[in-house]
Amino acid sequence: SPISKNARFKACCMKMVCVGCVLASGKRGMNEVCAFCRTPKPYGDAAKLAQVQARVGKKDPEAIKFLGDINFHGLIGQAKDMKRAVELWTEAADLGSVNALFMVGCSYHYGYGTARDIKRAVRFYEKAAMLGNSMARHALGDFELNHRGNYDRAARHFLISAKMGHEESLNKIKSMFT
Repeated sequence: SPISKNARFKACCMKMVCVGCVLASGKRGMNEVCAFCRTPKPYGDAAKLAQVQARVGKKDPEAIKFLGDINFHGLIGQAKDMKRAVELWTEAADLGSVNALFMVGCSYHYGYGTARDIKRAVRFYEKAAMLGNSMARHALGDFELNHRGNYDRAARHFLISAKMGHEESLNKIKSMFT
């Protein structure tokens, strides 16, 4: 997505900060602090994890979702634990994280850390899509196309996702009509 190409995630404030803002703050001599929240940059995995844990302790849904990502991939010194990741994503989704809703849907769809359950996956994708998650909308399009054979509905999902900037959805639409 355009955001992930031009921004960097900051664990201190759980924000995506554009590269231009990071460069501008560096020109002002603020290389050692976050360009968004001005928190000193963490050095080492333990310091990064401590920042995330501090946000998790405050029930920040994006921090809880991020900790789920850390557990899922086994990052910054944590063991890979998919079941714990799903628990964290579910908690984050309950607190309002749209991206966590999508990740719980993926977990049920592919059986990561939980039993595979397509119907539950679709319900989570639908919730996330209704709240504006383009990847969930794309996943619904894939489901309609590959599992239900409903090309019209799949095209609508892909079109909405493509309008939100999801390039893979645009490519699916092109392949459906060529």
